[in-house]
Amino acid sequence: MNTAGALLQARDRAVSNWLLAAADNRDRAQREWNDRGVVLLRCGGAFTAIRIPAPLITAAAGSEERAEVSAYLSAALHRGPAFVDQTAGWYYCLVPAKACETWREPETECFGDDLYLGVPCPGIDFQHPRARSCWVVPMDGPADLCSPDTIRQLIDAARKTTAEAGAQ
Repeated sequence: MNTAGALLQARDRAVSNWLLAAADNRDRAQREWNDRGVVLLRCGGAFTAIRIPAPLITAAAGSEERAEVSAYLSAALHRGPAFVDQTAGWYYCLVPAKACETWREPETECFGDDLYLGVPCPGIDFQHPRARSCWVVPMDGPADLCSPDTIRQLIDAARKTTAEAGAQ
């Protein structure tokens, strides 16, 4: 394995360990990640998530192509972590749990304390064969979360793009 591959594996292990702190049972959660590629984790402790409908994200990105959306989100979220449930059509940005105290954006939801979220295993991206739910912007490291203000800017940009397209 090359150095870059080893670094990615080490990053994914560190991120996995950090995320698993939100599991009711770490061992069971790790098995579910290994078997299914996704596990339910409790929101409201170290992190929570803001759920955004796919049409807002693709409008902001100006594309529905996964690679282009991923590149757009990586830049727009300043490498903050985001994943997509490709079947349900929702994007999730991981944010500090306190974000729910002030989050009031229409069409979106901030998951409060004790809600559970299906989180893909670190390392599963949209090219992975089990990629129903996959990372579009992987976590750079433990506790490296999105800024709620950055997500608001992304949503504002999406709404502006949508309004301009509707006016034409």
